[in-house]
Amino acid sequence: QVQVVESGGGLVQPGGSLRLSCAASGFTFSSFPMSWYRQAPGKERVLVAAISAVNGGTNYAASVKGRFTISRDNAKNTVYLQMNSLKFEDTAVYYCIRGYSGPYSDPWGQGTQVTVSA
Repeated sequence: QVQVVESGGGLVQPGGSLRLSCAASGFTFSSFPMSWYRQAPGKERVLVAAISAVNGGTNYAASVKGRFTISRDNAKNTVYLQMNSLKFEDTAVYYCIRGYSGPYSDPWGQGTQVTVSA
């Protein structure tokens, strides 16, 4: 069955960096687009970044464009999210899932908490 495990979150000061990882299993990873979503307290889960399967094309939310970079390693069945110049408003639980413009109907992972605080 499809499974994803997110990791790499933590507490970071504003302006700092983190790299999130998502290890996927249960499907042919290289054949599917992958996305990162985040959910802040009291808010809906929203798309942060996505990467296609075919040509590595990417898509970013306006709020993170220029600061975050999504990438994938098909040999390791892993998708990454490099987050630079972090802001208070980036505080959220971050999730990965198959999909590009919207999530597949897969079970969500447990997510990884990112807290930006001074």
